[in-house]
Amino acid sequence: MRDKTLPTPPAAKRDPVIHERHGDTRRDDYAWLKDENWQQVMRDPALLRADVREYLEAENAYTRAVLARSEALQEALFQEFRGRIKEDDSSVPARDGPWEYYERYREGGQHPVACRRRPGDPDSEEILLDGDAQAEGKAYYHIGDGGHSNDHGKYAWTEDLSGSEFFTLRIKDLASRALLPDTVEHCSGGFEWAGDDEHIFYTVLDDNHRPCKVFCHRLGTLADADRLVYEEPDPGFFTGVSLTESRRFVLVDSHDHVTSELRLIDARTPHAPPRVIAAREPEVEYDASHHRDRLIILTNADGAEDFKLVHAPVETPSREHWTDLVPHRPGVLIVGFQVYEHWLVRLERENALPRIVVRNFDSGEEHSIAFDEEAYALGLGGGYEFDTDTLRFTYSSMTTPAEVFDYDMRTRERVLRKVQEVPSGHDPTHYVTRRLMATSHDGEQVPVSVLHHRDTALDGSAPLLLYGYGSYGHAIPAAFGTVRLSLVDRGFVFAIAHVRGGMERGYRWYKSGKLMAKRNTFEDFIAAAEHLVHERFTSAGRIAIQGGSAGGMLVGAVSNMRPDLFKAVVAEVPFVDVLSTMCDDTLPLTPPEWPEWGNPIDSEQAYRYIASYSPVDNVTARAYPHIIVTAGLSDPRVTYWEPAKWVAKLRASKLDDNLLLLHTNMEAGHGGAAGRFERLRETAMVYAFVLEVFGMAGG
Repeated sequence: MRDKTLPTPPAAKRDPVIHERHGDTRRDDYAWLKDENWQQVMRDPALLRADVREYLEAENAYTRAVLARSEALQEALFQEFRGRIKEDDSSVPARDGPWEYYERYREGGQHPVACRRRPGDPDSEEILLDGDAQAEGKAYYHIGDGGHSNDHGKYAWTEDLSGSEFFTLRIKDLASRALLPDTVEHCSGGFEWAGDDEHIFYTVLDDNHRPCKVFCHRLGTLADADRLVYEEPDPGFFTGVSLTESRRFVLVDSHDHVTSELRLIDARTPHAPPRVIAAREPEVEYDASHHRDRLIILTNADGAEDFKLVHAPVETPSREHWTDLVPHRPGVLIVGFQVYEHWLVRLERENALPRIVVRNFDSGEEHSIAFDEEAYALGLGGGYEFDTDTLRFTYSSMTTPAEVFDYDMRTRERVLRKVQEVPSGHDPTHYVTRRLMATSHDGEQVPVSVLHHRDTALDGSAPLLLYGYGSYGHAIPAAFGTVRLSLVDRGFVFAIAHVRGGMERGYRWYKSGKLMAKRNTFEDFIAAAEHLVHERFTSAGRIAIQGGSAGGMLVGAVSNMRPDLFKAVVAEVPFVDVLSTMCDDTLPLTPPEWPEWGNPIDSEQAYRYIASYSPVDNVTARAYPHIIVTAGLSDPRVTYWEPAKWVAKLRASKLDDNLLLLHTNMEAGHGGAAGRFERLRETAMVYAFVLEVFGMAGG
């Protein structure tokens, strides 16, 4: 029975639209929530159609009213989150010739401050970009990328003022501190300086929000006069630019999720036409860097499912000239690599655990950097200097805060440069982290990372939050996170299901969780939950599940498949209207996403398979768990109407009185609020919801 102390939830009007494809007829009662003017709404959210805004605002008001009783808890959670942040934190400076560059936050500041100083002279600090000052008076502000010119005389950055990921490129002269008149609108977030410090390469977005053209801007000229470097003709491919570690070459990248093609431009001669390294071949991926007279290339060519490293001459880099440098080893995924003058560094993953391997180019000798914990996360840190023996990397585990090391690749000595501070206190010995293996429906072993307080009873009585993603090959690291401690300290077990669709267990793990094997992702997640029940970490009906974006699709799908197993669902900017989106080739991500999900426009098989799991299309008249859903009005990745349609259909169909809440950030996009503390308030809202439905709001 509905709690009569709560307001009546809004009911979206029904305005049926009939879709017919491949002999199938679908009725969509809530298609009207998609504003036909959505491209303009991305640029200016004020243009949203009035009836759509009215509905979204009604849902927001309902969510506020329901959660009003937890305002004290939300504030307490927010203060806990904030107390675990070193507010005046700073990154470890990175040396580049006469300067070292870093970012810092000020006490109470929401946005990063980009700085530099003379090595060994902390009093010589110069502020390059003050994010707090830039954000002042703006409802939304986000810095996409920032970087100095090679001569250290100028600083460029990109900024987004709506959350739509339409960025503006701006440039500052560091001697005069003056903002240059050079401004580029509607670009993507990234850019690269050319070697002459007078040109910048950048990518622009088309009307469908796809990065499709690379331009070269010359300082002191109008953006309208910028030279087109490359235009991608295939709407299924996105473009981008990057710079090799040597800074010798600019790379122009064209890619979808399974195929890539790179073009090479000498950074010293930015007007030179780009040269193709290797012509694109379906399902062949490669990335490249530069070392002396050759390119080092990471690729899955020649059946190297878990990737290998090859090299080829700079002047003749095409496929026929590729020679193996680090051969393919099945089950050992090469995640990424970095090139230095004397060293090749690669990050590998085997059995869901990462390692760093260092090779000396001159001797060919290799060694690994070892770690002891049962489950942990590693990250390679970028730097500016190419001829160096120092490698920077970050290590953490679910119990151990992040540690930044400088590692001497020649002497093999580690220097701890920074430990993530938790001002309110953190004792790793109070927590336990485990790595379990759950057996899925077809016998596959699914890794599950688990964190709990050492005093939590593992007798089935503990509540548990299970997180998952499982798409695009993205592996969820078993890394440290401060906000989850607010649940763990209250007796929750926190777990990550490393399901198929990610690459935790190699590229095969990814391939067996995509396209016509996508349901494995959902079955793996359910198997992880059942294993946690079997091992007495929790009980059925004592589990909250959480996922964002494609992870939101995951929790949406399993809430249709096994609603009895879960008590609560947290779906953040969830990709839940999968079939409709994949049938709409005008949307930003649809053509590039077909290699991930299938093309239901051309393939009846893909259409019917997606229809079998798409969360919106599988809502039925049944009982569902408590559900909270978030969305961003200017989100170009998961458009706002997907979560809105899902909630509207759930509200009209479900047979229970459990809470169903939708919160749409009307001033942000996919990442939610831009300021670091405002993001914490959104998390506090979600965690308060979870604690409320578990009857732990007073804990």
